[in-house]
Amino acid sequence: MRQFQGKEVSFLRYISTRGAAPVLGFDDVLLAGLARDGGLYLPETWPRFSADEIRAMRGLSYQQLAVRVMAPYVGDSISEADLTALVTESYRDFGHTAVAPLKQLDTSLWFMELFHGPTLAFKDHAMQFLGRAFDHVLTRRGERVTVVGATSGDTGSAAIEACRDRDAIDIFMLYPHERVSEVQRRQMTTVDAANVHTLAIEGTFDDCQDLVKAMFNDVAFRDEMRLSAVNSINWARIMSQIVYYFHAALALGAPDVPVRFSVPSGNFGNIFAAYAAREMGLPVDQLIIGTNVNDILTRFFDSGDLTTAAVQATISPSMDIQISSNFERLLFDLYDRDGAALAEAMTTFRAEGRLSVGDNRWKQVRALFDARRIDDDRTRAEIERVYKETGELIEPHSAIGIAAARDARRDANLPTITLGAAHPAKFPAAVEAACGAFAPLPKRMEDLYDRTEHYTVTPNDLGQVQAYVRAHAGQAGQA
Repeated sequence: MRQFQGKEVSFLRYISTRGAAPVLGFDDVLLAGLARDGGLYLPETWPRFSADEIRAMRGLSYQQLAVRVMAPYVGDSISEADLTALVTESYRDFGHTAVAPLKQLDTSLWFMELFHGPTLAFKDHAMQFLGRAFDHVLTRRGERVTVVGATSGDTGSAAIEACRDRDAIDIFMLYPHERVSEVQRRQMTTVDAANVHTLAIEGTFDDCQDLVKAMFNDVAFRDEMRLSAVNSINWARIMSQIVYYFHAALALGAPDVPVRFSVPSGNFGNIFAAYAAREMGLPVDQLIIGTNVNDILTRFFDSGDLTTAAVQATISPSMDIQISSNFERLLFDLYDRDGAALAEAMTTFRAEGRLSVGDNRWKQVRALFDARRIDDDRTRAEIERVYKETGELIEPHSAIGIAAARDARRDANLPTITLGAAHPAKFPAAVEAACGAFAPLPKRMEDLYDRTEHYTVTPNDLGQVQAYVRAHAGQAGQA
């Protein structure tokens, strides 16, 4: 225990969902990303705030709230003064003073704009903190790491923006070739920094994700290159995202008013942060998942079976995913935190493409979660409807969250908060085709289409990707 803002804060330890990796402190979890047994790290116990402690958070700025919510997870790894400085710097350049403002769409439906960061997507909320936390810990240790990540669109640019030009980091970002929007691609490929490398993989996002996991599971390569991760498999990503759920709920009356959230989801990281907020004491009585036609999550919550299918390209490409990595974190709690049992289940899932959790576990999770499948036609209709009714331009991922909320909210009298995942200018063609209105880029990015791109098209081959990483890591430090 230690004092933090006048309160006792416990030192948390982190365990793997598969039960066979070393127990780590925050520093090591931050740098490790994926656990050595192939699992994902989670806190050994969930820190919990009382109703009175949550009430005391009312009136805090977003930055003050972030420090309060993240402090139990950081423990004694980062001092209060350093954590405050990191958080302040992380959100300093967001384009709205509220950082994550709320807008009302109807009497009980609210829209939280999470796209005011430097790359216009919700990933900035976590990535801006993560990059600075990496730099802080690595500088203190005198170490350097190689960050490798996979992106279906927005994680890549947010991670690159957070890690660019940092002396202690090389970053390699893999994205599916010709399967992200032009704005998403250019936000990654036009960054001219010696420590940034973008690889266009000839395959799907799931292929990119599998390549990253394979690199981490190759222990010799992992140790040689000092690999680290910034994808949502990194616990610090989830930790940072918990903050905006507290922020929104407090604005609408928590802890005295229960809330529900609707989240467009592909990799399950964002919605898992909402689950974590609930475990910390936030009064959340429903979590709604919106998927596109790549609906593995919707099918699971409808049936209790997690079954893979072929990935289909959609107008919401960041959700064109059939293997949701962070879902393992929820399964860990459903399996009563039995790492060995979950490891066996996940091995079967990867071998057979199917996992059935059983009726009791399914009923347990369905008490909190609902999910809806929103296809491209319904997505376009929702973009048009919101624009006509409110004048707000929304992009496809956000539209899926709104449509799912309208379909699935259990009590229309209680506040439901949907997440604005990205700025509409990131998907201008899809937005204009749906509602006839063009979404321009903000002034700070209006020359994006004129910037020179830097990327390498690479086969979906682990050996070739590893060879590229080995050949290019460390070049920035030698320049």
